[in-house]
Amino acid sequence: MTVRVRFAPSPTGMFHVGGARSALQNWIYAKQQGGVFVLRIEDTDAARNKPEWTEGILSALDWIGIARDSYEGPHFQSSYAGEHRAAAQRLFEAGQAYYCDCTRDAVQARTGSQYQGYDGFCRDRGLTPGEGRALRFRTPDSGETVVVDLIRGEPTFENKLIEDFVIARGDGSPVFLLANVVDDMTMGITHVIRAEEHLPNTPKQQLLWDALGVTPPIWAHVPVVVNEKRQKLSKRRDKVALEAFRDEGYLAAAMRNYLMLLGWAPSGDREIVPWSVIEEEFRLAEVNPSPAFFDEKKLRAFNGDYIRALPVDEFVAACQPWLTGTDTIAPPPWQPEEFDADAFAAVAPLAQTRIAVLSEIVPNVDFLFLASPLIDEAAWAKAMKEGAAELLDAAVAAFAALESWTADSLKSTLEAVGAERGLKLGKAQAPVRVAVTGRTVGLPLFESLEVLGRERTLTRLRAARLRLP
Repeated sequence: MTVRVRFAPSPTGMFHVGGARSALQNWIYAKQQGGVFVLRIEDTDAARNKPEWTEGILSALDWIGIARDSYEGPHFQSSYAGEHRAAAQRLFEAGQAYYCDCTRDAVQARTGSQYQGYDGFCRDRGLTPGEGRALRFRTPDSGETVVVDLIRGEPTFENKLIEDFVIARGDGSPVFLLANVVDDMTMGITHVIRAEEHLPNTPKQQLLWDALGVTPPIWAHVPVVVNEKRQKLSKRRDKVALEAFRDEGYLAAAMRNYLMLLGWAPSGDREIVPWSVIEEEFRLAEVNPSPAFFDEKKLRAFNGDYIRALPVDEFVAACQPWLTGTDTIAPPPWQPEEFDADAFAAVAPLAQTRIAVLSEIVPNVDFLFLASPLIDEAAWAKAMKEGAAELLDAAVAAFAALESWTADSLKSTLEAVGAERGLKLGKAQAPVRVAVTGRTVGLPLFESLEVLGRERTLTRLRAARLRLP
């Protein structure tokens, strides 16, 4: 048997990090088994589907390393409408499904409860297809449905507790439960690896597989991904869009390493490992069924480690989208002609050790490419206190007289200027840093001044001095 897994997202919004994790798990399992990864776009919700969301799915998969030419598909669920309707008709003709015209209000009136499920009222009425009549699956009255799950063992469901569920709407269109089963049958899916939230649907879908005369797939329900309050990650409440992390400057390698740790861990006391290790060691049976906490702070730390591990030339290349802007990344505050690639290359090693996401490169280097720095007024107020004017005057005079404009000479010169005023270097350099860069924190000051150059440095120090009494 050739293992065939599928990833089946809906093109109704941004790409969820939980979906990315499921895609990676399916992808690795297929590779380990010499199998096939199938991409199916479940696009039957016409009111919410948009072509750009489909492209977003493909682009997001590309980004995390599941390239377009490496899988089967994308298939589109809407293309299989004929198969869905044929399966529904087969179940009806075999007596395994029946038509029902009950409304929710009618069911509630009979049962006396808004919480009780469908009561089987139409089971033996012999209704034929008609407007407003849904098709319901006739669930067994007794026995159990056992779901063999690679992660959760054998969850068992009493059939009498499963209501006769709808498989086709009043207009004849099949619902998700049936469409999903028929698609998996049609595509020969052998293993369904998906999120835990789908587990309640699984006994119903397994009953459909059995009723249609096909052996159900092997199931694996991976743990739900939760936030710091242990609530399921929500698009409405939490930061979950993979594209948002990408555009903020998370590296694909860091993201996919972190996603694979949501419910699983590599051998040894380690978390940051080469992708080849993850591909070799990952086992579905070792996935922890407990909810997995998506810790953005931890992801950020991961990303910082990955950034620092890059060769400098790769770091420079990785920063380019934020230095120029793209369709989804805002342009930097400087004009394109103001950017100096040599100046950036000179400070890149300094910046690489100080940022956790690539978007942070812009505020770290913008002072190099702007005619004047963007002044943080809070930083200005903190640095430009009593004595700052005199210190800037002395710094201008001392820097102007330097024969060698190097980081070491600049440091020793400002150190001497500060000592004359009873200031340690940390205190002496604060007004200079804000005058030149606009901020109290950033790249090492004296290396920055060396790259910025004598004239631009002196011009900024003099301009800052004019703002002071």
